[in-house]
Amino acid sequence: MFKILDKVELCPKICRFRIAAPKVVTKARAGQFVILRQHDKGERVPMSIGGLDRANGVLTVVIQEVGKTSASMNGMKTGDSFNDVVGPLGLPSHVEKFGRCVLLGGGVGIPPIYPIAQSLKEAGNQVETIIGARTKDLLIYQEELTEASHILHIATDDGSFGTHGFVTTVLQKLMDDGKPIDFIMAIGPVPMMKAVAETTRPKNIKTWVSLNPVMVDGTGMCGACRVTVGGKTRFACVDGPDFDAHLVDFAEMTSRLKMYQKYEKIAYDRFLHSPEGCAYQQAASSPEAHSDT
Repeated sequence: MFKILDKVELCPKICRFRIAAPKVVTKARAGQFVILRQHDKGERVPMSIGGLDRANGVLTVVIQEVGKTSASMNGMKTGDSFNDVVGPLGLPSHVEKFGRCVLLGGGVGIPPIYPIAQSLKEAGNQVETIIGARTKDLLIYQEELTEASHILHIATDDGSFGTHGFVTTVLQKLMDDGKPIDFIMAIGPVPMMKAVAETTRPKNIKTWVSLNPVMVDGTGMCGACRVTVGGKTRFACVDGPDFDAHLVDFAEMTSRLKMYQKYEKIAYDRFLHSPEGCAYQQAASSPEAHSDT
């Protein structure tokens, strides 16, 4: 069992969990992921690593409520335990001294940018990070990324904080300032990662993305997470999750992500109307659920 040492709601339906997992943390590297299972009959859910506290053996993951299992997990409390934390899985992000690095994160793609920014900064790179959200209240990890980056840029769709626009709005400005960019990494919703790829393609800037396709076992056996990269089939769980953004078939990936949406919605609706779901919603609406303790 893996005890939850601390659970905080960062913004509506997005929670940060700090989990005691010393053996996982010892081996894990920036860019990898883990698979969580809430209980012995629970669904296996892949989660990006959003922080590694090696000194204390603490793993950080950030979970967004999008369906039955994620909602149930976000109903867990400090002191509860996950049945399984399997990992580290996937290949670590490639880190070397590139020069000027620009990292982009959107939504729950922001937390996994954090350990990558730390690693690139430690390797001697100039790290600039761009994070974005629909509105100011949905921004997360500002403090962490301010520390891990030399410069932090923020964009909001509605202009409530930072640049009015998308992360690509800021990226284009950085590309136009005349200073060369040597490496770009983007993590977030598929449309955002595709937009980053198309923004950098004309200038052929080295651009990588971390892909999040449907995944089951996470070890390359089931083939559910297959993606097409450079015209070849790759498995995100063992060949990635990082891939050259200019080679990814984003249209195919988008289509595959939609395959189970109808069934996911049915399961989610049933959960929300179940006793567990009703209790979760009531607890989530209480003032205590939004505290930092």
